[in-house]
Amino acid sequence: MRVAVVTVGDELLVGETVNTNAAWLGEQLRDRGVTVERMTTLPDRTADIARVVNEYHADYDAVIVTGGLGPTHDDVTVDGVAAAFGREVVESDAAIEWLAEYGGYSHEDLTEGTGELPAGSRMLPNHEGVAPGCVVENCYVLPGVPTEMKRMFAEVADDFAGEARHVVTVDAAEPESALLDRMGKVRQLFPVKVGSYPGEYVTVRFEGTDAEAVEEAAAWLRERVDPVEE
Repeated sequence: MRVAVVTVGDELLVGETVNTNAAWLGEQLRDRGVTVERMTTLPDRTADIARVVNEYHADYDAVIVTGGLGPTHDDVTVDGVAAAFGREVVESDAAIEWLAEYGGYSHEDLTEGTGELPAGSRMLPNHEGVAPGCVVENCYVLPGVPTEMKRMFAEVADDFAGEARHVVTVDAAEPESALLDRMGKVRQLFPVKVGSYPGEYVTVRFEGTDAEAVEEAAAWLRERVDPVEE
């Protein structure tokens, strides 16, 4: 399963808020065997959201959008997603009923715009807040507040599944450039994905669906690099 993650918020782009939602979702999806192929951060701008969601929903099995839900002037994610699918934004009976039954809100209590979703979408209840999320075809729209987003993702987590992937890392006390030939060789010998990440030392990461092949590839390289001293 191939997925794109879109996070929405001006505050993310200027660094006022750390984008923990993207990292958390990437980890959750990876653990479920899902391949995340895009992570994109957008401003609170309807046209940008519509354009990117329209592109991604055609290219990927699913799109997860977080942030910009609610009735305030800069909460435009629902409008953008609706535009991407050519739908109107309408008051959701399911959302209003859920807010009344479980949130204790009467219709008169709600700020104008609360409970409005793209026409024909499936409402996702917000157990940690107020603004509901939704599912429109293969697009999952979640809140930006991390506690709300995580709880709502739990409602749909079973929709995301793939083949389990295994990861093993090897640390090498050598420059990355010195490892290129050996990393090229291990790619030839084993059906695994290999990546290298330099820092204080180089971490070589092996990933694949065959756990035995991943372990063998890591062992092969581990025997051929200078180890990092404890």
